Amino acid sequence: MTRMEGHSVISPEVLARYAADAALEVPGVRAVVEGPRHKQRVRVNGREVEVHVTVDWGVVIPQVAAEVQRHVGAYLERMAGVRPAGVHVVVEDVARP
Repeated sequence: MTRMEGHSVISPEVLARYAADAALEVPGVRAVVEGPRHKQRVRVNGREVEVHVTVDWGVVIPQVAAEVQRHVGAYLERMAGVRPAGVHVVVEDVARP
């Protein structure tokens, strides 16, 4: 068996897709949406991730946002071997009941 040296790179677009999938798994997150200043639902800039979400009516927003931060970080580490330095959650809207 021949061993090859090298490295792999995961594109920011793939990491963004993983982050969006992870955010949608969190109870209380209705949708991952585009931000008002840019047309991306999730931005990956270096090791920083920014996720824009709509949450369900009646949730405790700080708790949901904290869970999104935890879940996205763990998901990216598990799926891509990348632990983000920060996960920033922007609540764009609250879904009507």
